[in-house]
Amino acid sequence: VVENEIQARIDNIFSNLERLEILSSKEPPNKRQNAKLRVDQLKYDVQHLQTALRNFQHRRYIREQQERQREELLSRTFTTNDSDTTIPIDETLQFNESLQNAHRGMDDLIGSGTNILQGLRDQRVTLKGTHKKILDVANMLGLSNTVMRLIEKRAFQDKYFMIGGMILTCVIMFLVVQYLT
Repeated sequence: VVENEIQARIDNIFSNLERLEILSSKEPPNKRQNAKLRVDQLKYDVQHLQTALRNFQHRRYIREQQERQREELLSRTFTTNDSDTTIPIDETLQFNESLQNAHRGMDDLIGSGTNILQGLRDQRVTLKGTHKKILDVANMLGLSNTVMRLIEKRAFQDKYFMIGGMILTCVIMFLVVQYLT
């Protein structure tokens, strides 16, 4: 009864806050920001109260459920070889084995991702060296500035293709892990 009354009062506060928000928008411009800030703070505080009430209700529900289960357990009579007293070890072992397989799969994915990143770093170093050599050769040949800008623009675009490929690879790895475990 008390919880319902508290919930009703919180709902009443929410409706009053909605009206306050409408009224704060009608305030003069120099006071409007301050009024809106106060209304938002009140909403935040009321939401915390609502969350605290829900947590209290949840704890009470769990406590009642535990008491009910305890009473069931104490009032129950066990007989020899009762099927309810068996422990499902096979299911637990299968679950543990599945978890270990998923763990190994994740380790493999992380290892392959590390190898891919190392390969990309090596390619970056190689491409930087190649880029520097090309610039040196271009300077020696006297290529025009426009051609150099086109080359740099292409390198810049290639960087986005590489980042997009990396993101796509990560998404695919995530989906594989998500659907295979």
